[in-house]
Amino acid sequence: MPNPYAIGIDLGGSSVKAIAVRPSGEALARTVRAFPPDVPLAWAETIRQIIATFERSRRTPARWIGLSAPGLAARDQRSIAYMPARLEGLEHLDWTTYLRRRARVPVLNDAHAALVGEAWLGSAKGFQNVFLLTLGTGVGGAILSGGRLMRGTIGRAGHLGHVSIDAFGKPDIVGTPGSLEGAIGNCTIVERSGRRFTSTHELIAAVKRKDPVAEKIWMESVRKLAVGICSLINVLDPEAVIIGGGIARAGRALFDPLRKLLAEMEWRPGGHATKIIPARLGEFAGAFGAAHQALARRRSGTKDRNG
Repeated sequence: MPNPYAIGIDLGGSSVKAIAVRPSGEALARTVRAFPPDVPLAWAETIRQIIATFERSRRTPARWIGLSAPGLAARDQRSIAYMPARLEGLEHLDWTTYLRRRARVPVLNDAHAALVGEAWLGSAKGFQNVFLLTLGTGVGGAILSGGRLMRGTIGRAGHLGHVSIDAFGKPDIVGTPGSLEGAIGNCTIVERSGRRFTSTHELIAAVKRKDPVAEKIWMESVRKLAVGICSLINVLDPEAVIIGGGIARAGRALFDPLRKLLAEMEWRPGGHATKIIPARLGEFAGAFGAAHQALARRRSGTKDRNG
């Protein structure tokens, strides 16, 4: 097949992000397409349409396709095994069969895929030991250890937003008391701000205006994030921590106080400080990671390089 390429699909709660990419990492096309949330399996049909559009425009089928989605990926990487309450029909949907592909379509958790993408072409490139936090509606995460993506026994590894930083705090969606997600995720901003702000972006805008109430709320959240990060550093001993997601777009309003707090909290033997780095690939990190996972199967047979 001339000019072979891969397609990476990242399924979200209300839209699909997709790329067509060469094995070198060169992006050929990308798209974001929303789907109606109240139409059964609209997200699945949207994915099929995106692939068809890419293949028509390239005038040749994609040789490799990979997919990322929320939830726990099955051990055989053919489907999402566990994703309750959202995207009805996603659990156990075999994507290789659904998309009628001869080559297997590997399936990854969305945060895992984002780190794979960042390790391939983004801020985590060149690191062997690194973890990713995505700060958005919730807090996602993923871990690269010794150059391998850590999945754990049933795929839960890397769900760093659900570590506890307050034993007596309110349980989050998985039952963890006082979780990191509850401390800084956009899902709790109304409650954390006493209904003063409806989104973290509103809060940060007020911080930039020097609103003292907003500054207090924000610094409490960033301090809790720093506590979570320094605890994870003690567990994982990474070379770097990659911070992505919509809240990370706050830029210096986030990274300046976060780095200052970590300078006070982090255990730094011999003066060694863990790098804190913004993610580079933005909203397409998961799509790049999904494509890379499909390409990795080509390079190593049935065993993918990242574990």
